[in-house]
Amino acid sequence: MVPAQFWQGLDQFNHRDYYACHDTLEALWMESGQPLRLFYQGILQLAVAYYHLENQNWAGAVTLLGQGIERLDYFLPEYLGVDVAGLVQASGEVLDALHELPDQDLSQFQFVPPQIYYQQEQL
Repeated sequence: MVPAQFWQGLDQFNHRDYYACHDTLEALWMESGQPLRLFYQGILQLAVAYYHLENQNWAGAVTLLGQGIERLDYFLPEYLGVDVAGLVQASGEVLDALHELPDQDLSQFQFVPPQIYYQQEQL
């Protein structure tokens, strides 16, 4: 069974409460075995990437977007009722746009934060 905290973490992500999402999913990640551990880690890395993005940290955002996408690729297209493909695609578009920024200047960077679409499933 998927813990209720997982769904809470996804809701926190969708409400752009990335710091809380990281804390929620990190607690699950630390207690989980594979492959669930890898899945949690991928999502929490994306949450931290968007947190960095909101705080004008280009390097942190780029690094963690890349790592999170790489981990979540294993779970394409869907895992535990989560639309992984949509999340990876949207995050990849943000990552591509970040790479195109002149001088890594985030002062005028506009992006639409992705949503995690899911249907709660029971294992």
